[in-house]
Amino acid sequence: MTNRQLLNDKLTRLQTELSRDFSEIPPERKAKSERLAAYLSQKFAAGKTPALTVICTHNSRRSHLGQILAAFAADTYGLPKIRTFSGGTEATAFNPRAVKALRTLGFEITSANENDTNPFYEVSWRADLQPLTAFSKKYDSAPNPTENFAAIMVCTEADAGCPFVPGCDFRLSLPYLDPKAADDTKEEAFTYLAKVTEIGREMFYVMSRVEVN
Repeated sequence: MTNRQLLNDKLTRLQTELSRDFSEIPPERKAKSERLAAYLSQKFAAGKTPALTVICTHNSRRSHLGQILAAFAADTYGLPKIRTFSGGTEATAFNPRAVKALRTLGFEITSANENDTNPFYEVSWRADLQPLTAFSKKYDSAPNPTENFAAIMVCTEADAGCPFVPGCDFRLSLPYLDPKAADDTKEEAFTYLAKVTEIGREMFYVMSRVEVN
């Protein structure tokens, strides 16, 4: 795993939490996760750099969490060459509630235009790694790949509304309930933190199953 001395205390605890208790993942979702792990392993076996794009309708919550947590998991398991992206069937903004949840758990997230309608964020977990850039965009907009990538559909609306993703060579439906349902309620903070844990645990499971020859 990643050198824990390079992580802050919160992220070290998060890394420990997400890398255990895989038994909490339902069997049918484990099976789907293993299909994604096999795809990534096949790319490595072919001498290629794997790429995945996490897609939901608005590219505001679940897709960003999926991208960032997949990258964090890949780094944790020594797979930093895996490239992660996110997109939507339309562009809105990286929701500030999701940003807050990640910050609460230890990710360093900065933005030079946080008050804009669609801010650009830089997400970091280790000072020695290039920050991951996060902003809302359509799934086929730059800098997202346009060929030879995995399309991970994390909401049922995008899955149904976008049955064909041009350029992808692997497509997987892995939907999560939208934490938006708890917005502006007393359950908001808990719901977003729980969603990070749910998505993160499955991304950690995926990366723990990837084989690099």
